[in-house]
Amino acid sequence: MGAVLSSLAFAARAAESIPKIGFLGYDSAVQAPRIAALREGLRALGYIEGKNIVIDQRWAEGKFDRLPQLAAELVADKVSVIVTAAPPLIQAARQATSTIPIVILTNNPVSQGFAGSFAHPGGNITGVAFQGDELGMKQLSSLRDVVPGLLRVAILWNREGSGTEALAAVESAAQTLGLQARVFEVRNAAEISAQVRAAKSWGAQGLIEIAAPLLTANRKVLIAELAANRLPASCGLRDYVVDGCLMTYTADLDALFRQMAPFVVRILKGANPADLPIEQPREFVFVINKTTADALGLKIPKWVEIQMSEPYL
Repeated sequence: MGAVLSSLAFAARAAESIPKIGFLGYDSAVQAPRIAALREGLRALGYIEGKNIVIDQRWAEGKFDRLPQLAAELVADKVSVIVTAAPPLIQAARQATSTIPIVILTNNPVSQGFAGSFAHPGGNITGVAFQGDELGMKQLSSLRDVVPGLLRVAILWNREGSGTEALAAVESAAQTLGLQARVFEVRNAAEISAQVRAAKSWGAQGLIEIAAPLLTANRKVLIAELAANRLPASCGLRDYVVDGCLMTYTADLDALFRQMAPFVVRILKGANPADLPIEQPREFVFVINKTTADALGLKIPKWVEIQMSEPYL
């Protein structure tokens, strides 16, 4: 009996010594491929869930008001590091702790106040950052390449999920390209259809969707409304194009989550997040949905086709 109790006590101590990674997510179904990519990145570095790490997941399931509580739960569970993406989730994690390292994925973390600089973040936050200005320019120029005579562009935007920096990047790119742009803000799922119709009524010839958790979770509603209004769009993620959005030019999201894994491992080995420079995307996705292009009567130029990162979806 004593041997059994001793063995159980040893097993309990061993379990306590396994580092725990906290993952704060907004929707378990939408982000399932992302956490799979994170696991893949960790596995490549020798960290396997259930063997030498634990991944403690908390999901808001689209209810952002739950984020502070979920972040607090991760802190209470004494995770070694928190991994999360998108401004509202990062903000919740930052408010929950100033000491537990946080590995993030977002647009312009410095201008959002999450880090002091790319080279020296300076606090408990580091990770990977989208190149907002460059992506905004590529999204608009690619849409202009496939939509003849494009002059008026609607920008579909959710403040809570995207932040103002991503919007400013697209607006600046539109001005540089000589395009007239107007912002259509979506505050909840019920407004998506109405704002797409408003954009069409305004005279939009194309639409740029700035990816946000709210819009991603409801992307099929968005895509159906775009089709109903015959409005070509460049959406924020490849997932949208799979579901019927015309096109996207963006960083490879799965690759970005794999790219977060080395940050987690270095922190588990004792690195200070304040000293880990924030990285930028290494892999990009440019894809077009041929069925949608045909339905809109758009002929994709050959010189655009050769720029695509993969065949037509």
